[in-house]
Amino acid sequence: MYQIIQSFKTGETILETIPAPEVKKGQVLIQTSRSLVSLGTERMLVEFGKSNLISKARQQPDKVKQVLDKIKTEGLMPTLEAVFNKLEQPLPLGYCNVGKVIAVGEGVSEFNVGDRVASNGSHAEVVCIPKNLVALIPDNISDEEAAFTVIGSIGLQGIRLLNPTFGETVVVIGMGLIGLMTAQMLKANGCQVIGVDLDQNKLDLAQKAGIIPFNPNSDGDVVKFVENYTHNIGCDGVIITASAKTNEIISQAARMSRKRGRIILVGVVGLNISRAEFYEKELSFQVSCSYGPGRYDEIYEQKGQDYPLSYVRWTEKRNFEAILQAIASGSLQVKEMITEVVDLQDYQKIYGNIGSSKSIASILKYNETQQIFETKVSINPYIKASGKANIGIIGAGNFTKMTMLPILKKTSANLYSIASAGGVTGTALAKKYNFNFSTTDYNSILNDSNVDLVLVTTRHNNHADLVVEGLKNNKNVFVEKPLAITPEQLITIENAYKDNGYINAIHVGFNRRFSPHAQKLKTVLGTAPMNIIATMNAGNIPSNVWVHDRQVGGGRIIGEACHFIDLITFLTGSKVKAVCMNAMGINPQGNTDNATILLQYENGSTGVINYFANGSKSYEKERIEVYSQERTAIITNFRKLETFGFKNLKSFKTALDKGHKTQFEKLVETTTNGGNPLIPFEEIVNTTKASFAAIESLKQSSWIYI
Repeated sequence: MYQIIQSFKTGETILETIPAPEVKKGQVLIQTSRSLVSLGTERMLVEFGKSNLISKARQQPDKVKQVLDKIKTEGLMPTLEAVFNKLEQPLPLGYCNVGKVIAVGEGVSEFNVGDRVASNGSHAEVVCIPKNLVALIPDNISDEEAAFTVIGSIGLQGIRLLNPTFGETVVVIGMGLIGLMTAQMLKANGCQVIGVDLDQNKLDLAQKAGIIPFNPNSDGDVVKFVENYTHNIGCDGVIITASAKTNEIISQAARMSRKRGRIILVGVVGLNISRAEFYEKELSFQVSCSYGPGRYDEIYEQKGQDYPLSYVRWTEKRNFEAILQAIASGSLQVKEMITEVVDLQDYQKIYGNIGSSKSIASILKYNETQQIFETKVSINPYIKASGKANIGIIGAGNFTKMTMLPILKKTSANLYSIASAGGVTGTALAKKYNFNFSTTDYNSILNDSNVDLVLVTTRHNNHADLVVEGLKNNKNVFVEKPLAITPEQLITIENAYKDNGYINAIHVGFNRRFSPHAQKLKTVLGTAPMNIIATMNAGNIPSNVWVHDRQVGGGRIIGEACHFIDLITFLTGSKVKAVCMNAMGINPQGNTDNATILLQYENGSTGVINYFANGSKSYEKERIEVYSQERTAIITNFRKLETFGFKNLKSFKTALDKGHKTQFEKLVETTTNGGNPLIPFEEIVNTTKASFAAIESLKQSSWIYI
């Protein structure tokens, strides 16, 4: 299928061929008929992409600080590689989609195949959208009109925050698409509306809808105009839908407002606010967030859990429905805003001059006769080569893109197929690294007899199922840690491996043991009991990120601290027999990321893992201390090994090397030529059980024996 994407690196807009998405649980698969180009938002993205690196940096000072912090802890070259990889990530454009439902996922009862719906889907022939971001279209609305649903909801959310009452005077600054719709809705709400813009054509359109137009280029001082219109009282509210870098707009909004007036920002403007202007009038200022309550809430959007109407009257979806009803009743007129309707194949008629376009609303029209959309596309012809392992990758996230693929491309393996949920990221990576295929159906990898090794880098809750399915399909499987996030999942894997006859290999991405620092240290440690302290200055991750969700990510102890359990197991040459974990806080939960784990090993060694998320980013991220037989070794950030008392091991330094390169090189060699798994399966199981035991120990406040 075709989808419009944009490069952050070059700003180029491309109509890309990608595999069609598959319907997922709680989601709706939609064949697009029309989509609306949001000229303001998409122009901003395109222009940002076309700007040079210095300009990009100036526009994102917070990102620059993150880069500087990363340089301090990980070094210059790894940081630069990460930055350039990020810039190469393609961005799907569009968020105003209309089409027909062609499939519904498990748990969806609100929609049926054949329904006409509006959603926040991108400019693509087929989109898969969570049910809470989809709304049924009334029969008396055309597809072109329905395409205004989502962008209208942005304006509607701004109005809801303003909370205008009948008879109030409201100024809308910026008569673009959102501004025109916002002004109309305010008018329908019984408000006196003044529309401000520099484009007279937009103001003429606003005037036809009963909006009082004002053009600063020809009509003078907008603040004085509003004061005169309101008999020197000032307007009751201002909604800013403009996009400009100047601070003058927010200043004007303050000066034209009455005492205790309200200002809502929907667009993007300079925010160097004068305290005096806001203080003297006790003005209220609020930034509106997208379509309404539920936005960026994964539980609402991705898991489909609605907010009770009694307590949250208007959500994203209910705002969508309100816009559609307003269009259906005629209180919101959108037809006259349509400047052009362009076939998808002619998309450059819109994007080619988007920076200078005077259009208000551009509609993309799709081929509705096409019925079959492939979930697998060929990128490069496949020619079978002897002596090369074919690799299939399920998951195209940051780890795949920034760590795994740059290493794998230098090995002897053939990058055969890559699966990603949406198809965009996977296809971009497939082209960059010369894969044969890109797919949205991971089963096409598992069922393909040409695939020798499946690498799983999805979210943690999918790991166990994919390992089991891989074994059932007689595939060697590498899974990025953790192997499983529940004891039940681990048992399922153990049973599947047994049923497989232990023929195929299971590898887990415990890469630290393959670091040259760990490898060199291991050669001189011996088997005597030792004490090891591993400290992870992990850094804060916001609580709403999926890694903290016990059902999805398992929490950071299971999902990340397992690295250090495995490393200590490797260095001691023994397995964990008992675990005790204590965590920060009065009543710490199982998804804590500020904890200390104590480990007892079968050979008498002890391990301590300090996993902390509340430290400074400027401090070293990982530190391993080993104490054994009057000797001490310290690994700092896997860049420096210091030794004290070792006769046969000197201190040394390297570039940042956490062992990924050696791990993947050995993985390819083992898959190609045969051999044992990189890590004995019983050690992998022991490490996984130890991570579960840490959480259980926190619950029971006691040691847990494995």
